[in-house]
Amino acid sequence: MRQQLYQPLQSVANTAWVEPHNELHGWETARFELDNGDRALFAWRDGEAYWMGNTETPSALWKTNKRGWEEVPFDLARWARKELLADLYAEAPWLADYEYLAWFFLPVFMSKDGTETAIRFFRDHAAGFPDADRDAGLSFYDEFLKTGVLEPHRETMAGKLGTSGQLDLTRMRAAMAEFTVAKLLYDAGYEFDPEIELDSGYALDFRAGDTMIEVTRPQPPAKRSNATTPIAAVKETARAKGRGQLDTHAGALLIVDATSFPDDAWRSLRAESPSLPYEPALVIRARPEGRIEGFEVGNVPIDVADAVALPA
Repeated sequence: MRQQLYQPLQSVANTAWVEPHNELHGWETARFELDNGDRALFAWRDGEAYWMGNTETPSALWKTNKRGWEEVPFDLARWARKELLADLYAEAPWLADYEYLAWFFLPVFMSKDGTETAIRFFRDHAAGFPDADRDAGLSFYDEFLKTGVLEPHRETMAGKLGTSGQLDLTRMRAAMAEFTVAKLLYDAGYEFDPEIELDSGYALDFRAGDTMIEVTRPQPPAKRSNATTPIAAVKETARAKGRGQLDTHAGALLIVDATSFPDDAWRSLRAESPSLPYEPALVIRARPEGRIEGFEVGNVPIDVADAVALPA
């Protein structure tokens, strides 16, 4: 332990070897806290040992096998979760009010490069809702994640938020659009799978039954130089997707998430419900209180009437 784990960490940054916050019955445990903010947990018993952390990995562990949360003993996973959530809540105590969101995005919150930007995104930018307070925005996703429908896909979906050291609101809001669409599909009664790899080399965001779905979230008109009206912004987005990921996948549904559009831009867009360069398409806008409005373009192959308020 001291030679193969502790000393290599000590060579990276001053490291404290301390007792974990919680006991794990039947296991020996250790906790390493580095003064650069990194941390690691180690648990072992006869015949097996597990390392969890965002530190530089000691060379003694380079050839060991990686395991997901669902592949390790339940008591070990629960202990690690409690340890990491305690650290997260110490750094961002307001996240304790959104336990399902905090747990789901824990791999990002506790990552080496994404902690600060993930916390800023949820704290200061309401999980991507541009005109909502933090509680409203986070509650929208916390209530959905509470259903557990995305739990089998947690690693894939949480990773979409990214772990960059730079706050990229456009990319992070686009990632949350996929969570909005997942909620839409769930509310509409569909079973679905995310991140579908295709023979074309592309990956589309969802498959619901026989329908392939790609999600995009355009910037609002005021932040675009080439499409300065709501209709132009959505048309340009549909055109770009149609010429790229969707041009070889006829019949795939494009969902355009206009959640970033302000009220007046959305009202004018929905009132016009314009045709788009790509069909079929569903244009939506979510509000943090849970309502999703939208309109269909072409023959949309899924029934979303129970999840989206469509024009009469």
